[in-house]
Amino acid sequence: MDGQTDTAPTDKTPLSYPFEALPPRGTTLEVAPGVHWIRMPLPYALDHINLWALDDGDGWALVDTGTRTDENAQVWRALFANAPDTRGLTRILVTHMHPDHIGMAGWLTRKFDVRMWMTRLEYMSCRVMVSDTGREAPPEAIDFYRHAGWGDAAIESYRLRFGNFGKHIHALPESYRRIRDQEVLNIGGRHWRVVVGTGHSPEHACLYCAELGVLISGDQVLPRISSNVSVHPTEPDADPMSDWLDSLAKLKREIPADVLVLPSHNEPFRGLHARLDRLATGQQKSFDRLRRALLQPRRVVDVFGALFARPIGEQDVGLLGMATGETLACLNHLISRGEVWRETRDGVHWYQLCDFQAAPGMAHDAGLPDTSAASGP
Repeated sequence: MDGQTDTAPTDKTPLSYPFEALPPRGTTLEVAPGVHWIRMPLPYALDHINLWALDDGDGWALVDTGTRTDENAQVWRALFANAPDTRGLTRILVTHMHPDHIGMAGWLTRKFDVRMWMTRLEYMSCRVMVSDTGREAPPEAIDFYRHAGWGDAAIESYRLRFGNFGKHIHALPESYRRIRDQEVLNIGGRHWRVVVGTGHSPEHACLYCAELGVLISGDQVLPRISSNVSVHPTEPDADPMSDWLDSLAKLKREIPADVLVLPSHNEPFRGLHARLDRLATGQQKSFDRLRRALLQPRRVVDVFGALFARPIGEQDVGLLGMATGETLACLNHLISRGEVWRETRDGVHWYQLCDFQAAPGMAHDAGLPDTSAASGP
């Protein structure tokens, strides 16, 4: 499940929203020639996802699918029944591996006997995560959250929830058509260039059509909320924040400022470069608040207040997990820059802003392992 956190007030961001009306349930709204907007419900706090149907000549190429629920199956059936023509789907393009994007892909590919198009890392990562269904939480994952300062109740809730990812996804196709960064796809006679971003997910595919002046941005750029950038137990020392910031800069270099942006959440908008700048600036402000919080040693759970406007408690372990992952993304980034120290005490990681005179013997990283005997994986 995607996890986005609210950004600072958006009235300072000069964006424009050209469509006043949302597409009614079970119908589509044309937002550019041959490009139709579908709004699908989600059973989460973020209660919708935008999908995009592209005229593909003999039928429709669909970008993203919604999560696996009975309600979404009903909405899809209504869409097929209300379609203005009898053409079906020609292919399914999936921007990335999160269930709200890929959840119904297996059902739709089998229903229409079409292929799923996706980047390699997203497809493979999704297959790995789906394989966790029914497994017990591994010790490495339990250690990961104990290092972050989670208590016993939160750990137990995590154990009970582990392996639920695959329950939100119909069985994936056993094969797929790989798409690559900068590849140009011919969809209905129009050229759509694949622009890969990273940080939010391993190899997220955006689609840019210069002829239409349209960017399907997925979760890489959202107008009102910021995409979750997290560290996960499988790679606890990762620095996805560097990837995320690099991807913002890449999109600004490669995509014109005046495109119509079709995001996965909220509404289509114009003002891409302004939004990219605000996301990058907002992240730097978050780093500044985190630096101030780390003037004294802190655990991951101690610095949530520096990064998030809402309270983060142990009662909602899903929210707690996303907050932990995003906080670690910020901490690992500052460690990689040589700005933050980390040590392990009694199985818990503590972080502090670097002070070379006060702590000359502590492991300083930029990639070096902890010297503490209690160091985590």
